[in-house]
Amino acid sequence: MKDDIINHSEYQEWILEIKLKIHSTRHQVALAVNVHLLELYWQLGKEISQKQVHAQWGSKFIEQLAVDLKHEFPDIKGFSRRNLYAIRQWYLFYAQEFPIVPQPVAQIPWGHNRLIINKTDNIKEALFYATETANHAWSRDTLDAQIASRLYDRKGKAITNFQQTLPEQKSKMANALLKDPYNFDFLGLEEDALEREIEHQMMAKITDFLLELGKGFAFVGRQYKLEISETDYFLDLLFYHLDLRCYVVIELKAGKFKPEHTGKLNFYLSAVDSQVKKAEDNPTIGILLCKSKDKIEAEYALRDIQKPMGISEYRLSEAIPENIKGRLPSIEELEGELAKKMNKEK
Repeated sequence: MKDDIINHSEYQEWILEIKLKIHSTRHQVALAVNVHLLELYWQLGKEISQKQVHAQWGSKFIEQLAVDLKHEFPDIKGFSRRNLYAIRQWYLFYAQEFPIVPQPVAQIPWGHNRLIINKTDNIKEALFYATETANHAWSRDTLDAQIASRLYDRKGKAITNFQQTLPEQKSKMANALLKDPYNFDFLGLEEDALEREIEHQMMAKITDFLLELGKGFAFVGRQYKLEISETDYFLDLLFYHLDLRCYVVIELKAGKFKPEHTGKLNFYLSAVDSQVKKAEDNPTIGILLCKSKDKIEAEYALRDIQKPMGISEYRLSEAIPENIKGRLPSIEELEGELAKKMNKEK
C-alpha cells in the first residue's frame, strides 16, 4: 500500500506542494526574525547615540553596556563591544535620511549590512547593494565580490536603444540588467585575448559568467546554429532572460566597436525572432560586448536600429606593464629572501 502511494502521481504533486509551503514559511519566518532583530539594533543604535550626547556617563559606557548585556543574554553574540560600536555606526549612517530601518536593509542579514556600510561611500550606493542582495539572495562572499567589482558604477550604464524599441516597463528592466563595462577578470585572460579564447573560458566558468551577467539569464547555447537560406550562421552566445521573457543574443568583439557590428547583430535578432522565438516571447534583445567603444559612434550606430540592442565594454585581466616588470622580484629572489628569514628565526 505504501509503495502504491509513493508512486501515485497525485500524491507526488500534493507532497511537492506541501514541501514548497514549508520552505516558503521557513523563509518568511527567518525574514521576520531578521527584520525584528534589525529593528532592535536600530533602536539600540539610536539610544546609544543619544546617550553619548546627553548622558554624563563617560567614554567607557559602551564597554560597560556590552558587559551587562552579555551577562544577561550569554547566548546572544550580537552584544559584544565591537558589535555595539558597529550598530551605532550603522544607525548613524542610515539615520541621515531615514527615521526607521530602510526596507531593503531590513531584508538582509546583519553581517551583510556591516559589509555594505564598511565598503560603500553613500546611502544611495548602500541601498543599491542591499536591494541587489535581497533580490538575488547573495552570500556575503558574493556581495563582497560585487562591491569590489564596482557593480554600482557599472549597472545600467550601457549605451542602448531600449527606450525607442521596447515598451516603457520592459525598457527600464532591460536597461537595468546591462552593465558597462562587464568584468571578466575571473576568466584569467589578458587584454589581447581572442574572441574564441574568451568564449571558451566563459563556458568553462559558466557559473561565474552567469553571476556577472546578473539575475534571470538562462544559458541556451554557444555558437548557436541558424540556417538562413543556404547559409549557416553561428551566434556567439544565446541566452533566455526569465524576467524579460525573451531571448538574448550576445556577440563578442575582441577589438574596438565598429558601426557595422550593429548591422550584423540586427540580422541575427531578426533570425532568432523568426526561427527561435515563440509567440508568447517578447522581442529578442542583442548585446554587443567590445573591448572598447567610442560613445558617440555607438549612439549613432543605434539611432535608427529598430531591434532592441545595447553596447558595452568588457574588462579582462590586465597584463603587468613592461616598465613595472623589471622592478618586480623574480621567483628565485623571493625564495632567497624567504630562506634568509627562516634562517634568522631558527
